[in-house]
Amino acid sequence: MSQTRTNLLDFDVDRLAAYCGELGEKPFRARQLPRWIHQRGAADFDTMTDLAKSLREKLRDRAEIRSPAIIGDKASADGTRKWLLDVGNGDAVETVFIPEENRGTLCVSSQAGCAVNCRFCSTGKQGFSRNLAVGEIIGQLWMAERLLREQRGTPDERVISNVVMMGMGEPLLNFDNVVTAMRLMLDDNAYGLSRRRVTLSTSGVVPMIDRLAQELPVAMAISLHAPEDKLRDDLVPINRKYPLAELLAACKRYLEFAPRDFITFEYCMLDGVNDSAAQARQLVRLVEGLPCKFNLIPFNPFPESGLLRSPDERVRRFGKVLADAGIVTTIRKTRGDDIDAACGQLAGEVQDRTRLSERSGRAALGGIPVVSMAGSRG
Repeated sequence: MSQTRTNLLDFDVDRLAAYCGELGEKPFRARQLPRWIHQRGAADFDTMTDLAKSLREKLRDRAEIRSPAIIGDKASADGTRKWLLDVGNGDAVETVFIPEENRGTLCVSSQAGCAVNCRFCSTGKQGFSRNLAVGEIIGQLWMAERLLREQRGTPDERVISNVVMMGMGEPLLNFDNVVTAMRLMLDDNAYGLSRRRVTLSTSGVVPMIDRLAQELPVAMAISLHAPEDKLRDDLVPINRKYPLAELLAACKRYLEFAPRDFITFEYCMLDGVNDSAAQARQLVRLVEGLPCKFNLIPFNPFPESGLLRSPDERVRRFGKVLADAGIVTTIRKTRGDDIDAACGQLAGEVQDRTRLSERSGRAALGGIPVVSMAGSRG
């Protein structure tokens, strides 16, 4: 029965080799396996014609290649595509593909829900259920690449060139599974992406930033959203545990190992909250001496937040203050908002299993309490 089979999407390349050894096959025979699974998107062992027949028979009897089941598939007018995926026990996560002229980016979730409950992020309103398994994380990439190739009729041509761990959940609080999945993204026998093309976004889990620097440094993005601790405590509750001074020090340490020579700071623009010229000047002082880039994100409103999007002109003025100080600054295009796939919207079709909104009374807009220490996906 399928529930007793081993899901090979849970294994990185080394573990696949070890698994073949456990089946009594020489581990070197497994070198073709990740190419079939991750490069060709194969799900049927009988199609893996260059594997030993004995290995194919054992795999057919004992293993499977299973990504989360698709329960929703929407396409935006701008080409963005969003999948709602069933991860069992009433939990679902969302994965978003964003096509651009010279690249295709997949936004991947790492947890079912998110416990920090950042004020501007609708994902946090459903609460936190659990960490995703390796196969549920890499399965999003496996599924999306396979479907996009089928849709375009290009079975041997890669569609996804970049992966961002910016979907539902705080990836650094699911560290081991996220790192294993990212190893597959980087492995030449699997997806073969460069470290510059895999970006992890965190709300600031300082100890795990340091650990990632040692184990698998990829491009780093920090959900910042405020120039000082008092406001960030309110907007991004994990700041109460890891305040700005500690976070920025961790960023400087990370740069010694990072594949890029700068940190990207994500900054969600909230009307009358964090968008004044004075606050922009505070940011300039805050990041002085730290090579960085700012990505200003138009807020995507939802009723529970009690927040509004900053006017376009104010966003431009804010960005000009940063740019005039010599900081590379971009204003993110809003993509997929007609299917609730834009930044901060990844929860619209997912039920609130924890009834978080009732527990927080919906009215705690001046300082939503921390449910547990997990990050936000701004």
